[in-house]
Amino acid sequence: MFTSIKTSRANKDIVTDLSRKFNLGAENIIARIALTYSLSKDRLLSLTDIADSQGKEYSKNVLFGNNLPYYIGLICVKYGLYKTDKDIPKYIKLHIDD
Repeated sequence: MFTSIKTSRANKDIVTDLSRKFNLGAENIIARIALTYSLSKDRLLSLTDIADSQGKEYSKNVLFGNNLPYYIGLICVKYGLYKTDKDIPKYIKLHIDD
């Protein structure tokens, strides 16, 4: 399906600052929080609004660990997609950047 997600340049700066400020360890923790927080909002994001990919690159294992199926499930439920949909990585990126 996908091997990594690359965030926007603006996202990289924000995640770095928040990781330092809250001292949560690795930046992937803030990225997970950002993803789930964005998904919790009562709105759908559009693939036409996808930002640049000039930021931090996360491998799917670093970003999600053993929980990848749960995160994919959250995206699928939110957007009515099947787990093999080719756009899932784009939605993940959109919500992390959001």
